[in-house]
Parts: sequence; structure tokens; C-alpha cells
Amino acid sequence: MARLTPITKKDQVPAKHHAIVDNIVKSRGGIQGPFTMFLHSPEIADRVGHLGAYVRFEGALDMRVRVLAAMTVAREYDAMYVWGAQTGSARKQGVPESTITAIREKHSRGLPPEDAQVVDFTRDLLRKHRVDDATAAALRKRFGDDQFIQLTGAIGYYSLLAMTVNACELEAAEGAEVLKI
Repeated sequence: MARLTPITKKDQVPAKHHAIVDNIVKSRGGIQGPFTMFLHSPEIADRVGHLGAYVRFEGALDMRVRVLAAMTVAREYDAMYVWGAQTGSARKQGVPESTITAIREKHSRGLPPEDAQVVDFTRDLLRKHRVDDATAAALRKRFGDDQFIQLTGAIGYYSLLAMTVNACELEAAEGAEVLKI
């Protein structure tokens, strides 16, 4: 059960912040997941919403790459809500079950090299807080500098979501895959 009462309706926030709620609903189709917690601090919700809109919907980074990074972040942080949301998205993107299993089990065995590159980069940033020169160079060559930064930003964004859902004990959405920790 969530530590904070989920905010799911506009009337749960002060009237001066109703435009923020409207923007979140407009960009995401409703108030759900981490935003039910972020709205306890409407300014944070607004700013995270803008970043998330870019990371999730507007950036040039391939959606499959984003979801691999997001699933890896979710697993590294044991973030149940984020894991459930991202595995559903991964399946829609055609990510094989073997890749989802490898991320869930925290290994890279059997991953296609392109997927392993993203998963291992994400893990290195989260576990070691750095990546080696060869890894950075390979990703910059593959994606270019702009998308290298977009990938790094996506990892940061999903880390913020994971920390928030964990701090608030937000469980996986109904019908989503539940991460066993």
C-alpha cells in the first residue's frame, strides 16, 4: 500500500495547481503511477512531467532502447511499479522474453549485442556511477552525441521515477507484471 494517498483527481490539489494537473492528464491520458505521488509536490510534478514528456514521447532515441534502459533501471532499483509498466511496453516493442528475463535476473547472457550494450551501460552507470572510455566511445559511435545524452538522461529520468515509487511504496499497476524481489 502506498505511503501517501494517491492523487488521482484535480480537486485533490490546490486550485492554483490545477493547470499542472491538466497538463499531466493531457500528456499522459490521466493521473497514474508516479504522478499520483509527485502531485503531492505540484511543482516537482510539473517539471518531471516536462522532462518525462521529452524522454518518453518526443526524443529521437529509439523507443526500444528507451525501454531497455527503463527496465534495467527498474530492476536495479527493484521498482515494482516501473518494472510492471516497462515490461508491458517492452513486449509491445517486440523485446523478446529472453531479454526481459535476463534483465529481471540481472545478467546479460543471451542478449543480442545491441541490447546488451544498452543494458550494460545502464548497469555500469547505476552500479559504478561511471562508464569506461571504450563503452562511452562505442555508444557515441552508435547513437551520436545527442542520443548518447538522451540515453543517459532517460536513465536519470527512470531513476527518479524508481526512487519516488520506492520511497512511496507504490506497487505495480493492476494487471502489470509484478517484480519479485
